Amino acid sequence: MSQEAIPSLGGYSEAALDQAFAALAHEVEASAQSLTSAEAVEAFRLHWLGRKQGRLKSISDAWLKSAPVEAKKLIGQRFNQLKAQIESRLESATGASSQNALDAEAIDITLPGTHRALGAEHPLIKTMHEMVAVFQRMGYSVGVGPEVETDFYNFESLNFPPGHPARDTQDTLVVANQERKPLRDRLLMRTHTSPVQIRTMEQQPPPVRIVIPGKVHRNDAADATHSPIFHQIEGLCVDIDVTFSDLKGTLDHAMKEFFGSSVKTRFFPSFFPFTEPSADVQISCPFCGGKGCRKCKHSGWIELLGCGMVDPAVFGFVQQKQPAYDPKKISGFAFGMGVDRIAMMKYGISDISLLYSGDARFLEQFA
Repeated sequence: MSQEAIPSLGGYSEAALDQAFAALAHEVEASAQSLTSAEAVEAFRLHWLGRKQGRLKSISDAWLKSAPVEAKKLIGQRFNQLKAQIESRLESATGASSQNALDAEAIDITLPGTHRALGAEHPLIKTMHEMVAVFQRMGYSVGVGPEVETDFYNFESLNFPPGHPARDTQDTLVVANQERKPLRDRLLMRTHTSPVQIRTMEQQPPPVRIVIPGKVHRNDAADATHSPIFHQIEGLCVDIDVTFSDLKGTLDHAMKEFFGSSVKTRFFPSFFPFTEPSADVQISCPFCGGKGCRKCKHSGWIELLGCGMVDPAVFGFVQQKQPAYDPKKISGFAFGMGVDRIAMMKYGISDISLLYSGDARFLEQFA
């Protein structure tokens, strides 16, 4: 609003003052009609009530300075009334502006709400959590570790010395430009979760009971049953006088917990560099009750995991940092299984790539 000329008084009688202030009141009402935005309200306030150049202050200074003493009270009363009128218009405009803002943000509760579909655990994660829970109820804690490992933790400390033929069974994805480092310090993507067993024993004296779920990587060509990324659950138990019978009892109980009390287990001799003796574990087919079906290839049995007693040579590597692991005083067992294979078997999934496709049409079947 531009600053208008200050009107002159026609006298100091009550009639003349009433006429002058009536004109100002009319001016206030006319300018208040444009108070439709926050910017207009602020401009109106500054125009009329500004402390330095406000119109009301300028008129007050001009009229009161030249007014006789007996007229100052009459002018002051009318100025107070005019100021109250201006403030009333400001308050009304500010309230309306706030209400408009609230109205703009208001939610119509009669409209249907936005539907947000509830998520569900991925079949892989669900299977992993269920398996881990079985061992947690048996007193095992959960161990975790890095997916990018050194050759020492992934191979050497687990009794895979350089050049050992068993290394050829794990197609390893190595990190580039590591040739200048000593072999044991070279980085690679872990091929199993077993390095967490070594790291845990180095940090914690026996007894140890841990189960280790996690993602692992191997340079496998993708097909219906293989993927360069998959998941494992491994377990480790170390204490005084741990025997192979303890291992068999633990795994038999875990398989019954997960697949049902009617499931049977059987063990066959096998080989793993970090356990001796070692065994492969089969369970009676939980789908046909051991009678023979497509899932068990009509044999009645399904090979599910590998296990064995921890090789004393592994304790020897751990002893370098944790002397309590004396193979003459302690013993232990370890086991490992593939989560992907168990999930595929449990949910009747024929192609492992479906687990990693992110296809909602596939995943919503398990919601």
